[in-house]
Amino acid sequence: MIKADAERAAPCAGLRIGDVAPDFSARSTTGDVRLSDYRGRWLILFSHPADFTPVCTTEFVALAQAASEFEQRDCALMALSVDSLFSHFAWLRLIRDRYDIEVRFPIVEDPTLVIGRAYGMVAPNDSDSATVRTTFFIDPQGVIRAMTCYPANVGRSTPEMLRTLDALQAVDGGPVLAPANWALGEALLAQPDASLDTVFSAKGQADWFMKETKRGSRK
Repeated sequence: MIKADAERAAPCAGLRIGDVAPDFSARSTTGDVRLSDYRGRWLILFSHPADFTPVCTTEFVALAQAASEFEQRDCALMALSVDSLFSHFAWLRLIRDRYDIEVRFPIVEDPTLVIGRAYGMVAPNDSDSATVRTTFFIDPQGVIRAMTCYPANVGRSTPEMLRTLDALQAVDGGPVLAPANWALGEALLAQPDASLDTVFSAKGQADWFMKETKRGSRK
């Protein structure tokens, strides 16, 4: 659990795929949230540099528009930035008034950078998170399954976030692999059978390790 009194001690974490996502509790635009309360479903936790910034605004509009698609995949969204809760409120009101869409997923406030540093979203000595745009894909067991990091001047791709989520959920269904540019409904690849008999009996030179299998579908 990340505690507020760890503010000065929390290092820039070297989190990796397969690690359990550090638990935390914090205030958000939807009330108090605790990361471990999302166990049992997928969660995408992502940081944004600051409220009232152009790239972040386009991201939140796009994610709010796609919220139902994430919900269909039983995946919750949670954003985080150093701005205060009331700054978040004012920004979401502006987005609603300007773009006619309501952002209903929680935006966590992290003014002390405790959460951001624990997740490696900011360097230990940074005074703000304006240099990172990090995303964590967390599975129902609370394990980090994928991570992306963009600079502050490049926005995320919502379709790619959905594609990554689809791929992660598809490979959970068995010993299969998602190939490059894989999309929902396309064939997955079978895990290679690492045996000499399989290598020698394959019809083609690559058939023993390149073999399509079932098509991925949404659970």
